[in-house]
Amino acid sequence: MSTVRVEADKGGGVAVVTLDRPHRLNAIDMDMVRELSGAWRELRFDDTVRAVVLTGSGERAFCTGIDRDVVVPQPSSPYMQDDPLLTIGPKANGLWKPVVAAVRGMACGGAFYLLGECEFVVADPTAEFFDPHTTYGMVSAYESMLMAARMPYGEVARMALMGTAERLSARRAHEIGLVSEVTEAGGALAAAVRCASVIAEYPPEGVQGTVRALWAAREAACTQAFAQAPALIALGNLPAARQAELFAGRRGGFRLR
Repeated sequence: MSTVRVEADKGGGVAVVTLDRPHRLNAIDMDMVRELSGAWRELRFDDTVRAVVLTGSGERAFCTGIDRDVVVPQPSSPYMQDDPLLTIGPKANGLWKPVVAAVRGMACGGAFYLLGECEFVVADPTAEFFDPHTTYGMVSAYESMLMAARMPYGEVARMALMGTAERLSARRAHEIGLVSEVTEAGGALAAAVRCASVIAEYPPEGVQGTVRALWAAREAACTQAFAQAPALIALGNLPAARQAELFAGRRGGFRLR
């Protein structure tokens, strides 16, 4: 069963990529990793598609990061980390067509690998953003590095360090620049498609060159930061069994700000 749906409006030049595991809050398993990478690579060669919208299936979540049931074997060296989420974004797969994210419900943890590689984010009023890593004894490395390019330092630090105790509302995410627009209830996908449709009408060479130029402004900093991430994760993460204990004993309450 497919975990990613791609629906293209050939005439309008827009494709909608949908994370489709609503029963797991669109958490990312290894099938989704492979399918997302394949979808971005296929869109590279489809000249009828000139802009892309990325969204999640269902009302509860855009994406809740990596599925806790996924086991990724790791080498013993702290200098090597096999992180499957590094391959799920459009830029990681060489796609320079603009991608607009439409977020409804929760977006947390590994979802930032995707949001960090989108051009901008449109949010439903129900959107909530948070990073649970520290709560469960894990280092927020790649996620925080990507968000540091989109949000003021203090806001990224607060989100990462407060873990599951706080969530950013769509309103607050808009105030700090993570979200470019908050729509009416249920309107995020339509608004994102409208934006993508406008962009798709423009000459693609200029659009894709602009996307590449914008990414170039962030690329050097990301590359240098990412080089440190494997060691930071290896040094700071608790053993998997202890993480599981913390996850099993998690508290349900949080503050929405």
